[in-house]
Amino acid sequence: MKLEQNDEPLLFSVTKIPDIFFSEYISQASGDFIKVYLYILFLSKYGKDIKINDLSKKLSLPFPVIQDALKFWEELGVITKKGTGFIINNLQELELHKTYKPNMSLSTEDIERNEKNRTRAQLIEAINTTFFQGLMSSSWYADIDLWFKNYNFDEQVMMALFNYCYQRSALHRNYVQVVAEAWSKSGVKTFSDLEIYYEKQESLQKIEKAIQKKLGILRPLTEFEKGYIQKWAVDFSYGMDIIEIALKKSTSKVNITFDYLNSVITNWHDRDLKTVEDVQNYIVAFKTQAKNNKELEKKVKSGAFEQRTYSDFDSLYANNQG
Repeated sequence: MKLEQNDEPLLFSVTKIPDIFFSEYISQASGDFIKVYLYILFLSKYGKDIKINDLSKKLSLPFPVIQDALKFWEELGVITKKGTGFIINNLQELELHKTYKPNMSLSTEDIERNEKNRTRAQLIEAINTTFFQGLMSSSWYADIDLWFKNYNFDEQVMMALFNYCYQRSALHRNYVQVVAEAWSKSGVKTFSDLEIYYEKQESLQKIEKAIQKKLGILRPLTEFEKGYIQKWAVDFSYGMDIIEIALKKSTSKVNITFDYLNSVITNWHDRDLKTVEDVQNYIVAFKTQAKNNKELEKKVKSGAFEQRTYSDFDSLYANNQG
């Protein structure tokens, strides 16, 4: 068995065992088989040849047990026979390829699926290398696979998701899950969708800052206040030009609340007012109507109109709508 040389002295050398060995393999093997694996893993760091007889003597195990152990690990893919020796395979890569192992088929659908699996396997390995220094735990593989299925993200979006969380020093499952959920609810699936989402978020943040400045709010906005602003800017598609009209309209009030602003802006949306001109025309018409109502009320109170008695209330309603 050919082994690779390790320049580090034996006293200071460390044999690393990936966690996947304990979670996926140790329960399948007997104690003797585990003993053989750990020892050949240790020996794989040194550039020497070793014979099965030597293993038998060193481990105090019968020759057939050594043979059975090597065969067992070979069948699992943990080691690969090559020439007169064995290669100790990377267990993390092994599990990755199990998840995205291509199925050999000549159908177009299966070929496309295999290519997709290969692409995702490469992406996950890139995530492992970039954000986990090659030490990503096996549970992340299952999480990533689940997020692909639940949210239909493409590979670029998944990479961007991890980068987003990493840049915020929040690369833990709960936070990644929350961000993924938010992106999905906003319709993000492809990288183009994500770019549009970023643009909307940037525009939303500008509107939030502008509203804070105009209202003289020095503290951070609450989640409820941000929720109102998102409703106006995203759900109603109103820009700052329309929102500012509502802010100016409320300047006469002593305590301006977001509830009040929301009632004004929601009223405009419910009336299908979409542009600044629509809103301004509505405000002018509303003021004109209010003025006319006041003048009519004064005339009624002053007796300028003769009192009339109606027995037909439907007729009265029709006249008032005219």
